[in-house]
Amino acid sequence: LLVAVVAPAAQAIAPELVRDLAFGENEAKVKAIAGVVASGDSGALPLLQALLDGEVQTAGERALQVKGAMAIDLVTGKSVEPLPETRDDVVLNNRVRRELATAIAALKLAADDRVTRLAAANELQRGADEEMLPVIQRALAKEQDAQIKALLMLTEATVQLGSTNKSVRVAAIRALAESRDPNTKTLLLPLLERKGGEFAEPDSDVRAEAELSLRAIEGRLATGEMVGRVFSGVSLGSVLLLAALGLAITYGLMGVINMAHGELIMIGAYATYMVQNLFRGYLPSAFDWYLAAAVPAAFAVSALVGMALERSVIRFLYGRPLETLLATWGISLILIQAMRTLFGAQNVQVENPVWMSGGVQILSNVVLPWSRIVIIGFAAAVLTGIWLLLTRTRLGLFVRVVTQNRAMASCVGVPTARVDTWAFGVGSGLAGLAGCALSQIGNVGPDLGQAYI
Repeated sequence: LLVAVVAPAAQAIAPELVRDLAFGENEAKVKAIAGVVASGDSGALPLLQALLDGEVQTAGERALQVKGAMAIDLVTGKSVEPLPETRDDVVLNNRVRRELATAIAALKLAADDRVTRLAAANELQRGADEEMLPVIQRALAKEQDAQIKALLMLTEATVQLGSTNKSVRVAAIRALAESRDPNTKTLLLPLLERKGGEFAEPDSDVRAEAELSLRAIEGRLATGEMVGRVFSGVSLGSVLLLAALGLAITYGLMGVINMAHGELIMIGAYATYMVQNLFRGYLPSAFDWYLAAAVPAAFAVSALVGMALERSVIRFLYGRPLETLLATWGISLILIQAMRTLFGAQNVQVENPVWMSGGVQILSNVVLPWSRIVIIGFAAAVLTGIWLLLTRTRLGLFVRVVTQNRAMASCVGVPTARVDTWAFGVGSGLAGLAGCALSQIGNVGPDLGQAYI
């Protein structure tokens, strides 16, 4: 296997380059590496990797790749038996190692595997030089993947920016203007800096192009930041919508402003946390689907707590708004302390399922997290469900009629007290759903509901 892999690699590199890599001084090694890269032959990859991994040794005038008890002559590609007893390691300094790593990345641009090419393009961004431009340009001509192509174009422009040819530098600056990478600004800003009253870049045409490119990049980044802010606002607004829906139902029906509504959000979040722990302990293989159980659990637990509050306290305070505010505020303090007693004062973490991890990158500086996208969709689904409940069900009909005229609804046989309880339960359950959603974008703690109420 060693002969099959190394022999073609040895033949891909000229013997004089092999000798420079093995016996030459560090400067000679760097030039030999540049010569290998200039050839663009990916068949030399195994040899360069072996050199980087410390598998290349010298024995007299022979350069060998040694692996275990086997050795291959890197000039002839033939197996060496027996293994010479006296061998010296090829010593590489940090500069040579960097050059090797960059050269390997450059040659990997021809790989069939997209992941390999993407990793190589990212590696080149950190250490490409002019000797690698032909390889980068050949890879650009063949590359079809948009992400890899953008990285290579940025690398090419970065290298050309250091050219002594003015037209090449101007072309590179114009190419950078099309970049969506925020780091591009750091390449252009030094051209506009002053040192001792003089511009670091003496050519006014180059500076003018740099200013135009910077404005284009900053405008594009500003658009991305605005898109990100709007998206964050919509996702947070979706959570507030869920909480506000519950308040709207209870206030519209009973005229009650529930100051403990934030704690019902917190209870929904803790219910999600408990379901997560149950799945982790008893159904680890189905952990990624724990939200399917957490959503109804959060709704049910918060709804039951809300119905208990309505039955035991709030029912006796209808028509007395100040007393209701004070009572529900006191209840909120009791619920906060109860959660501190049960779960501790520290925040607890609720993990996102795998399918909610990561995000969608729409611009270089804008990634829309899947967790927030799902929350927006979830809020829309709940809103639709509440609309159907209020307009297509018997409970919804009762809620609407009691809201319009409680006395007349009671006269025609509507059980207004029971409707109050069920409506308060639905409103509290919606707060629990808001807590379930909040648990996916932040930590859960006893004070979670305070900021949102």
